[in-house]
Amino acid sequence: MPRPAPSAAPRGRCRNGPQVSPGLALMRVLVAEDSVELAAQLRDALAAAHFAVDVAPDGEEAQFLGETEPYDAVVLDLGLPRLDGLSVLRRWRAAGRGMPVLILTARDSWTEKVAGLDAGADDYLAKPFAMAELLARLRALVRRAHGRAQAEIAVGDLHIDPAAGSIALRGMPVRLTALEFRLLAYLAHRPGELVSKTVLTEHLYAQDFDRDSNTLEVVIGRLRRKLDAALIETVRGQGYRLVAG
Repeated sequence: MPRPAPSAAPRGRCRNGPQVSPGLALMRVLVAEDSVELAAQLRDALAAAHFAVDVAPDGEEAQFLGETEPYDAVVLDLGLPRLDGLSVLRRWRAAGRGMPVLILTARDSWTEKVAGLDAGADDYLAKPFAMAELLARLRALVRRAHGRAQAEIAVGDLHIDPAAGSIALRGMPVRLTALEFRLLAYLAHRPGELVSKTVLTEHLYAQDFDRDSNTLEVVIGRLRRKLDAALIETVRGQGYRLVAG
């Protein structure tokens, strides 16, 4: 879908810009924000935290992407052009789209916050905001969406701390690349569940990334060598699942 040129005048800024901690995060996120400057800050910060990020500069594209792509979370500005964020959110929920949504609002607009939450938002953040807080809120939304209260993910002897970007197997730290971490974390959110190659690929890469199933197999192979080959089970022709080691 072609993207019209968004407005160059920023409506809001994050106080910290893209300066974030090096901790790795998870999953695939849609950022719906028409301010070129703020959208770039959000993209850079989320990418630095190893999220796969798509950006929509207006409400029509945001609605389309949210209804057709499998996002794990959305950062949604309510003041989007062409279709306002509140309408986008209502249409997503009416269409049965249940991904967690963090809305961005003006500092003093309590009515926007209430309307957004009533329309189906899961959390809100007022501009200007600290990028570290936005990342923490997104991680919390992803945890709650998968029924977890603890920040750390544990599958058998494997322990993952998304905020710190650390992994340990049987108490020993393991160094992973960003893509390896994201793939392992995605499987760890669904222990014992069979995840297809298609689903993994859709959640690991941004929309404009050249997706290659062979790359997925290479990453799985590297994870098995770095961890324990028995941790990731292959179901031939169907996908992979993480089992307790």
